[in-house]
Formats: sequence, C-alpha cells, structure tokens
Amino acid sequence: MLNIVISLVVALLVHGGLSLLAGVDQWIATIASVVTFLLLYFLLTRFVMKKIGVLMESAQRDIQAGRAEKAVKELQGGFKYAKWQFYIKGQLNAQIGTILYLKRDFTQAFDYLQKGFVRHWVAMGMLGICYMKRNKSGKMIETFDKATAANKKEPMLWNLYGYCLDKIGQTDQAIAVMEKGIKKTGGNEALQANLDALKAGKKMKMQAYGDLWYQFHLESQGTLIKQQTKAMQGRRKIVRR
Repeated sequence: MLNIVISLVVALLVHGGLSLLAGVDQWIATIASVVTFLLLYFLLTRFVMKKIGVLMESAQRDIQAGRAEKAVKELQGGFKYAKWQFYIKGQLNAQIGTILYLKRDFTQAFDYLQKGFVRHWVAMGMLGICYMKRNKSGKMIETFDKATAANKKEPMLWNLYGYCLDKIGQTDQAIAVMEKGIKKTGGNEALQANLDALKAGKKMKMQAYGDLWYQFHLESQGTLIKQQTKAMQGRRKIVRR
C-alpha cells in the first residue's frame, strides 16, 4: 500500500540524512526514522480514511433518498484510494454489493460481494445466500464460516447461517451452528428460541428482526405483503385512539 511505501521511504531518507550527512548517532537516527514512519503513516491513513468516510456518508444519504444508482457510482469512485490503504477495496466492494443486492440485482451484486470485506457481516451473509441459491452449499458454508469467525458476537449472522443450513436440509448442522452461536455471543434470546424450534422439528422464526431480516430477501412476496398490511393496520389503530 502506498501509505506504507511512502512512509518507509521518507523514514529511510531521514535515517540516512541524520546518520550519514549530519553525523548523528545511529540509535538517535533510528529513533527519529521510526517516529517519522509512524507519524507519516498515521497522517496519510487519516487523510485517506477521511475521504472514504465522506464518500460513505454521501452514498448513505443517496440510498435514503432512493438514489441507489448514484450511491453505487459514488462508491465506485472510491476505488482510486484502494492502493493507499489496506481493506478499502474490500469495504467498497461489500458496500456496493449490498446496495445492488437490496435492489435485487443479484447477479451484479454477487460479483462485488465475492470481493467484499469479511468483517462486513451483512455483505457476507448476502454472499452466503447467493451461493445457496446457486446450489453451491460448500461455498455457502465456507462463506458463513469465515463470516462468523470474523463476527463472533453478531446473533443475526448466526441465525442466518442456521436458517440457510436448515433450508438446504442440513438441520443437524444448523442446530450445531446455533449452539455454537449461543456460546460465542454469550447467550441470545432469538438464537435460543430458534434453536429450540429446530430441535422440536419446527421452522425458525426470523420476522422479529424486521428490516434487518427482510433485507436478505428470503421471504416470499406474499409474506412481505402480509407483514406490510399488518404494520399499516397497526398504525391505523394507533391513529384512531
């Protein structure tokens, strides 16, 4: 990454200048070069991440305003910073893939999600689902294993993993995953409830997660319409009171 290369080159120049040209003791020159490297690396990293932060905030505003295509283009413009800092490319790919997935552009989303950052658990969950829908259960499991290893404390991810395993007929593995998730998260009511459901031979209930669940597009259109209708009826009752 360029920020490391630039910081290292400048640090070496400082060391050489102090030790060879100025006649400073080696240990003083070494300390000065290390301090130079750390300070310059910090400043360059902060500058680049600030640029990425501005891009992310702008894209978020566009998404909220229903301008998904504009948000994607803005984020794509951030790839020019990828050569400067580790993980930027993966973060941008994950964010773009998530936006495209939400738009149900699953084919294009898949291309970005495959190159996403493993700590972006929503993107990794979407990638796992893409593999599931492509009947690549091995890749699905591999993806969820990586995601849960990097995001151990996220209950929704463990629920999603268990749900997908159960959906492809691997209920025993789903139960094992849910039990592991409960241990890793330190206990979670939703995880425990769905684990109990699986052990009783029942289906997992994910609707309580609301939009966090619906964003994965695993519910049928009929179910979504019913949920929206119930929500509207509930709001009407509140207004009448």
